[in-house]
Amino acid sequence: SNIAGNLLIVWRLNNLHLEDISGNMSEIEAERTRSRLSLNQFQTLAITDHNKMPGPEASRESLSQLTSFSHPRTTSLIQFEEENQLNTTQHMGTELDALIEMLPEGNSKKAFAKEMDGFYSMFKRFTRTSDNKIDWNVIKSPSPEMIVPYSTLPKAEDAMISDALSKLAVLKLNGGLGTTMGCVGPKSAIEVRDGMNFLDLTVRQLEYLNQTRQVSVPLILMNSFNTDHDTRKVIQKYGRNRINIITFNQSRYPRIGKDSLLPVPNTPTDNKECWYPPGHGDVFNAMCHSGLLDEMLAQGKEYVFISNIDNLGATVDTTILKHMIESGTEFIMEVTDKTKADIKGGTLIDYSGGVRLLEIAQVPSEHKNDFTSIKKFKIFNTNNIWISLKAIKRVLEEKRLDLEVIVNHKTMAGTGQKSDLYNLSHGELTPNPKRIFPAVPIVKLGDDFKKVPNFLSRFAGPVHIMELDHLTVTGDVTFGKNVTLKGTVIIVANHGSRIDIPSGSVLEDKVVTGDLRILDH
Repeated sequence: SNIAGNLLIVWRLNNLHLEDISGNMSEIEAERTRSRLSLNQFQTLAITDHNKMPGPEASRESLSQLTSFSHPRTTSLIQFEEENQLNTTQHMGTELDALIEMLPEGNSKKAFAKEMDGFYSMFKRFTRTSDNKIDWNVIKSPSPEMIVPYSTLPKAEDAMISDALSKLAVLKLNGGLGTTMGCVGPKSAIEVRDGMNFLDLTVRQLEYLNQTRQVSVPLILMNSFNTDHDTRKVIQKYGRNRINIITFNQSRYPRIGKDSLLPVPNTPTDNKECWYPPGHGDVFNAMCHSGLLDEMLAQGKEYVFISNIDNLGATVDTTILKHMIESGTEFIMEVTDKTKADIKGGTLIDYSGGVRLLEIAQVPSEHKNDFTSIKKFKIFNTNNIWISLKAIKRVLEEKRLDLEVIVNHKTMAGTGQKSDLYNLSHGELTPNPKRIFPAVPIVKLGDDFKKVPNFLSRFAGPVHIMELDHLTVTGDVTFGKNVTLKGTVIIVANHGSRIDIPSGSVLEDKVVTGDLRILDH
């Protein structure tokens, strides 16, 4: 790793699973654990099949489809591949130069050229390592020596908290749209509870921190070209709040043709479907190119806490900040115990004696079942990271940030936002102390619940699930007010049928099928 003293935090608590349009689980974690970890965030490369354009979702292809080799590689084959790699990168460079030259001289051209340089660097890594597969035989679960419980860390003393917070900035990843859940605009604008969306609650969290500690921790939003315009309009309503909100954009990279491996856009101004945001791993270069990194350092900021905008449990933890400052650690990642609801998220592995982050997109198809097992891989990545700003600056200046390139296919998760499982306080969702079980219930909802408007319309009010272990719901099902679910509950409405769970119902270890209609009169 290029960042010294890397430390991993495993943050273990009752997990809150909100529906995340990008498919990542939103988590609340508590009981944290840590270990050493290399900085291997990921950038994505969008491969486009011209026969499927312009649909952005349909156009993404797995890199494994392009780089899967099952036959022995002879010397002549290796030479052929190396020549093809050289030709491919040269042609890509020529095409990108042509796109840059279409713009008039000025700041816009310089900014676009920086983006294309970043894309070209990533593309070269892709062609250089496209046949560098994970060796499954050397993968192990992290040993106990690699994990240090969070509970062993000393709490931050009140006398040092304000000074520590004055060195911190909070950055939220805000590049995703809510289209896959039937919403228009940024996913941060999706309502979570009491008429407030993810962005509202995030602002409340930081504003409360700033007020109680008499500090000014800024909120930084990394938008994408898909979310920037709408986000800028939304944040105008926070003008009177005690919080400094800063926005910047992650890069805009060209999709590339599946067969040609050349840029899909013909001009720098081609429509949005020809471009894509390259993923969270772009945060470091985007901070640098936007001038944000230098701006934060000039203001005396030394650390940044990065998390997803839809993770309401990703709050500033002064115990972690204290440890980072006093130990000189430059990189910290928070993870949690993996549950059956987290089977497709990233995990930590011991790879040839070092700790590494493994994503499902990197796993060979024959080992998918191993990857999703909670017996072999017991740790789940929350995508909450703490980083030294000076370390980011140093690594970028020395050109030693070598990020892995993958395509990450995402899935939908269960939800806890229409229940009493969590309490809302100052913008933060916290586990309800009345629940006596250590784990959250497993909730599996059918297709009728996947779109946010449909989901919300199926609940007349919060469902009481403090004693619920497992819930499966499929078909046309609605819930009345003050419904209580306990133990294992399965509700199945077959095609053409509908089930209305009456208000005040208590279901404990029950299977409900058939047709049950409740009509107003």
